[in-house]
Amino acid sequence: MINSRDIKDLHPKVKVMAEKFLSECKAAGLNVTIYSTYRDHESQNELYAQGRTKPGKVVTKAKGGDSFHNWKVAFDAAPIVNGSIPWNDAKLFEKMGAIGESVGLEWGGRWKFKDMPHFQFTGGLSIADFKAGKQL
Repeated sequence: MINSRDIKDLHPKVKVMAEKFLSECKAAGLNVTIYSTYRDHESQNELYAQGRTKPGKVVTKAKGGDSFHNWKVAFDAAPIVNGSIPWNDAKLFEKMGAIGESVGLEWGGRWKFKDMPHFQFTGGLSIADFKAGKQL
């Protein structure tokens, strides 16, 4: 199973955007970590099972192959304060989200099913496009 934290595993265009995002966060006084980049289908299916067939809270609506993480164009990030992630601090996630959007990323905090740590750049391509072999 592969659930990477390394931005080197992202598509080259998204990697550059992730680096810019981290740099802008630092400049704004935010200490941010990227904790998930590329996931293989098996890792995605494990996450999908959480809150359904396995204990825990539902954290994704996407099965393996149906997440932009599977196509190396998405990552999850979170602010760190005093050595831990303040998951319930919406203002910090919103500040981080605005920075991501300012560098051209789509932020999951704007979705109906809010995914505050999620960022992606798809170049307008859908999951169906990626499955059909289209690339950024």
